[in-house]
Amino acid sequence: SKVKVGKEWVELDGSLLPSPFTPKGEPPEGPAWYATPTVAYAVELGYEVRPLEAWVRRENGRYLDGWYNRLRDAYLATMADLGVDADLSPEDFLAAMDGYKARDPELAIVVSAIKATVKGGLGKLRERPRGEGWRPGEPWRALSRPTWRPDIRAAVISRTRINLHRKIVKHASFTGQYPIAILSDCVVYAANGPSPLDFLPYREGKPLPGGFKLGINPGLVKHEGTQDVLWGEEVRERFNAPELNLARYIKDGTVTDADNGE
Repeated sequence: SKVKVGKEWVELDGSLLPSPFTPKGEPPEGPAWYATPTVAYAVELGYEVRPLEAWVRRENGRYLDGWYNRLRDAYLATMADLGVDADLSPEDFLAAMDGYKARDPELAIVVSAIKATVKGGLGKLRERPRGEGWRPGEPWRALSRPTWRPDIRAAVISRTRINLHRKIVKHASFTGQYPIAILSDCVVYAANGPSPLDFLPYREGKPLPGGFKLGINPGLVKHEGTQDVLWGEEVRERFNAPELNLARYIKDGTVTDADNGE
């Protein structure tokens, strides 16, 4: 409810913000394992942190830099070939992103492949048993690979969640606007118009420092979709699910089944 933004303390409505310490955004109920970025963010928010137990590494480094840089460069280059450059103005970026996959279906497949490599690569860091006669309690093949690093995967997810939460807090402290739905990397806000520019605090083409900024570079955001309020209420009523997460369906408005409320 009270966070330090820059050099000033700001009063916020904590009940309208997700907890950055759990996957579902609910407040933690007791001691738990946290990755280092989450612990550091707790200190940043003003909590007094007293670890009870910790796993530590003597060696450290930017393990994923080579992998990340290669995929980032491939993504930016492919998007540029599709007409979406990294240095476009907010208005031009939204126009360029509108239907970009249809400009070259083969390049669109490349974009999808890059995204799948990112998602699949992170998944491999905590690969589960894949059949092969495995039984509970037995080791599986992935455990013997040097790339089986669930701790690195946890750190990546932790940093991503913290960076998103920091943007949400920054936006709330500057505009008084809070998200109405969140799912993974998608955040839904109420706005007076169909465009992200109807609520993002751009001034003379410049975004709020530390807040949401439109673009294709990692860490920036794109427009996921817009639906009207009546759509949201109709969906909740149809499935008798007041806690339905609208962020899951806002992209095209299609709802295939009720979710579990996460």
